Amino acid sequence: MSLYVTKFGGSSVASLERISSIAARIKTMLEAGNELVVVVSAMGDTTDDLLEMASSIGDNLSCREMDMLLATGEQQSAALLALTLNKMCVEAISLTGWQAGIKSDSSYNKARISGIDNDRIRNELAKGKVVVVAGFQGLSPEGDITTLGRGGSDTTAVALAASLKADRCIIFTDVDGVYTADPRIVKEARKLERISYEEMLELASLGAVVMQPRAVEFAMLFNVDVEVSSSFNHQPGTIITGVSDMEHQKVVQGIAHDLNCARIGIFDVPDRPGIAKALFSGLAEERINVDMVIQAAMRDGRNDIAFTIERNELSRALPVVERLVQEIGATGISYADNVAKISVVGAGMKSNPGVAASVFSALADEDINIQMISTSEIKISCIIDETQTKQAVAALHRKFKLAEDE
Repeated sequence: MSLYVTKFGGSSVASLERISSIAARIKTMLEAGNELVVVVSAMGDTTDDLLEMASSIGDNLSCREMDMLLATGEQQSAALLALTLNKMCVEAISLTGWQAGIKSDSSYNKARISGIDNDRIRNELAKGKVVVVAGFQGLSPEGDITTLGRGGSDTTAVALAASLKADRCIIFTDVDGVYTADPRIVKEARKLERISYEEMLELASLGAVVMQPRAVEFAMLFNVDVEVSSSFNHQPGTIITGVSDMEHQKVVQGIAHDLNCARIGIFDVPDRPGIAKALFSGLAEERINVDMVIQAAMRDGRNDIAFTIERNELSRALPVVERLVQEIGATGISYADNVAKISVVGAGMKSNPGVAASVFSALADEDINIQMISTSEIKISCIIDETQTKQAVAALHRKFKLAEDE
């Protein structure tokens, strides 16, 4: 008997009809002799609807109460799925995150899982039940409900799979795997059979929305193989696994793009110890995440610093940056919210020179100007004008021949 932890996303449980469809799929998996823990997201746009409802009350709402509100979406899905399974003569029980033993820190809206007491789940499995867990949520040390951030149900599923030492973790979503690029932009994009944790983590962090980055981190940390599959068909998905389990790797595995990007530049920053600390600590205190950072060469004891943040954080970030500019003695700022980040990812880049030259060549051939560049061992990211996003993704996909079979 195998233990599977599965997760069904919001589109998979968007209606009672779809809930019935996945219930039938779960019943088939159970009848094949498997034990099942099923993690669910909120139905369709429920989370957005709850956020909109709360926003009508006003601004600066209690983060604690917002988590109390948002957690209800997943509880609704879990209960409806358990009821549907029961009607199909399948014994099932729904559990909230805290009933399932999921413990978290106290960071409302972006809590991190600190531990799992899986005794309740194991006891229910021993009774032959399908255990349906509300994803996206945990319980803080103070006994408060917390949520794990957008896409947090992925993290719930992977964390449970690690805790329970499950034989497989399957993320069912509205796509049937991980592609070499967004198939909505590149028709020739190819589904990957396998991808390494490192590559998937980079793609997820750089704009690919197949999985939440923190879920991939969890999988990598605890060596949990994850399959990303479609809940709307029975085709094989993509296996996210360790590099040692990959038969071979192409130099580049995929192209990601991110439109939720804004660029901020600070001019004439004094070049002395502690300046960068002051600048980025100030942003961190406001929980504004900084991505790419570039510092220009020093001139007359000063230099320029440019960095990127999420576009939807720009209105919060600008007053903070303007204050910090005054404090550190810089001369001014510029910003742009009409940019996009294009990234080339592949573990094979570690041992293959010339990838950066190929990236810059492909973009130059399309007359695409690069505003910022950031690199790591397995990725190269460029900030470009957002109007050229599709053109850039397609050009890079062609340059590295990603439509060809491995």
